Amino acid sequence: MRTLLLLGLVCTLTAPLAFARAIPNPAQGHAPGNEEVQKPIAQAGYSNTVNYQLQCAGCHLDDGSGSAANDTPRMKGFVGNFLKVPGGREFLVRVPGMSQSALNNAQLADLLNWLMREDGMAGSSRPADYQPYTAEEVTTLRAKTMLNLPGTRGDLIKAMRAQGIDINDGMNY
Repeated sequence: MRTLLLLGLVCTLTAPLAFARAIPNPAQGHAPGNEEVQKPIAQAGYSNTVNYQLQCAGCHLDDGSGSAANDTPRMKGFVGNFLKVPGGREFLVRVPGMSQSALNNAQLADLLNWLMREDGMAGSSRPADYQPYTAEEVTTLRAKTMLNLPGTRGDLIKAMRAQGIDINDGMNY
């Protein structure tokens, strides 16, 4: 019983101190080395590799393998197939993860072109007549909201199948 009383007394005396630490100090400065305000991603000038990590890898994973369990398709070796069917080029810009990313239009065009490299995510799925995205094209396409992502993607997958494209995106449609 004495231990319980002692423990109760300690909790009563330390609770105000713990609560006081939770109240922010308005005069507190930045941590050493972190004094400069962080630049927005659209102004940071990161490489495509870093932009992929920040904007895409959280869902599509570092290597672009995706995750069927999380309803995220594989990009590696597959994403270029979208450019082989009508509407696919637009789809890639308008996917919410791209259209709503923190990247500016030029950065998004660069990232898409980086993904489409034959030695990148697209690999052999990249069409032979590939035309790089431009900032102007991305600006125009990004302004149009995609209202039915699953339906739009499903229609594009059907168009790929009609062309005999092997659907190896890991989604089991």
